[in-house]
Amino acid sequence: MHDSIMFSRQQYGTAKDMNTTINTYELMKERYPDLQAEGIVRDRADAAYEILSDCTLCPHQCHVDRTAGETGFCRTGNELIISSYSPHFGEEPPLVGRRGSGTIFFTNCNLGCIFCQNYEISQCGRGFQVRTEDLAEIMLRLQERGCHNINLVSPTHQVPGILKAVDIAAGRGLTIPIV
Repeated sequence: MHDSIMFSRQQYGTAKDMNTTINTYELMKERYPDLQAEGIVRDRADAAYEILSDCTLCPHQCHVDRTAGETGFCRTGNELIISSYSPHFGEEPPLVGRRGSGTIFFTNCNLGCIFCQNYEISQCGRGFQVRTEDLAEIMLRLQERGCHNINLVSPTHQVPGILKAVDIAAGRGLTIPIV
């Protein structure tokens, strides 16, 4: 597990600081909990939900009213839809570590890649609806199981609900990185 990363001069600062190793977990673990405590995550979730009434969340910019049950290219309405969640070991070693990446597979996708390895999930809609509170609980369970991060797979079209779930989960103690 790579718990740290070397920053270049452009990323970190002076030549003296260039070879400083920073523990990325320590660097990032407090950021979204801080934003949650300040109410910023909730505000961003509210702003993202407003977009759903004239949806432009992805580059397709379908302009459908997902709050009224309409669907666009992603075939997703107002509700969160996931296929599965678990510690996942099929990602890059820095994400997986020893205890896995807490992967949450979101159903449907705004890309539509014909060679997608997750085709049944991304294109055929295999999955089930969850409330934002349920998604928050899933994130907390993955953290309790020792996962090194929360890994959101195909999340773009479901960002409003994800932000609300992050707000709830961070308020209940979620601190691991979200990737």
